[in-house]
Amino acid sequence: MIWALVLVAVVLALPFLREALRPRMTDADRQSAPGQFARLSQGVTHYRWQGPEGGPVAVCVHGLTTPSFVWRGVAEELAAKGVRVLSYDLYGRGYSDRPKGAQDSAFFLRQLQDLLADQQVGDGFTLIGYSMGGSISAAFAAAHPGRLKRLILLAPAGMQPLSGAVARVVLGVPFFGDWLMLTMFPRRHRKGTDAERGLPTSVPGIVDLQQGELHWRGFVPAVLSSLRHMLSTVLEGEHRAIAAAGLPVLAIWGAEDRTIPIRDKAVLEDWNPDAHHVVIDGAGHGVTYTHAGEVLAAIRS
Repeated sequence: MIWALVLVAVVLALPFLREALRPRMTDADRQSAPGQFARLSQGVTHYRWQGPEGGPVAVCVHGLTTPSFVWRGVAEELAAKGVRVLSYDLYGRGYSDRPKGAQDSAFFLRQLQDLLADQQVGDGFTLIGYSMGGSISAAFAAAHPGRLKRLILLAPAGMQPLSGAVARVVLGVPFFGDWLMLTMFPRRHRKGTDAERGLPTSVPGIVDLQQGELHWRGFVPAVLSSLRHMLSTVLEGEHRAIAAAGLPVLAIWGAEDRTIPIRDKAVLEDWNPDAHHVVIDGAGHGVTYTHAGEVLAAIRS
């Protein structure tokens, strides 16, 4: 009986121990990063400017698991067209810090507002959000529509609540949900990204880069916190506020997206009838890097 209890305790403790033994991101690790770093109110944020100074500014916000390198192909082409592109790593990802706390809308908006102030980004810029970055961007646009020239959303989250039995346990059950996430997510993340190895990409080595995030302490807890807080929120009020403000919105969808399904397009059409939509045939959720050319064509048009 005692040995059975010990075995159960070991099984329960192992995922937390494995997470605690992962290395922290340090200044030495950041030496190979492209771009620069800003010490903001919640921690260090990695950011990168591309494109000519004086060009129209576009700020890019990435999604749940893939840091700012997801924008590499899109940002390079926009920069080549004269756009001044600012991309950055959300807290818990890439080269940015892993601060504790609920990763909700206020958490991410504070990081974005801090970075805009630090980099002296004025009004009239374009905000581009991908997946969860679409939720963050919509929340910012609803709160500050006068600051933006336009809002561009790529496979945006926030149209539907997270569903499924596993999701309900992970999101709603303390400790056991954490244990389940630490146990299951790394394997699922590797499996999901490995499935894209044969796809074309504008980001060389993106699968290895995505899987490399699992090496660092704080990545999986950050993903869990975002699922529990940012991605558990439906943004109907925000999108209706954006529509009422008259802010131009372009939404780009992948026809074969299983993460943010194409049926969510109808939801956004209901909330914001004036939004313009582009559907890219054959594209899944990785539309930002698997179909960068089509994304850029949609943005240019």
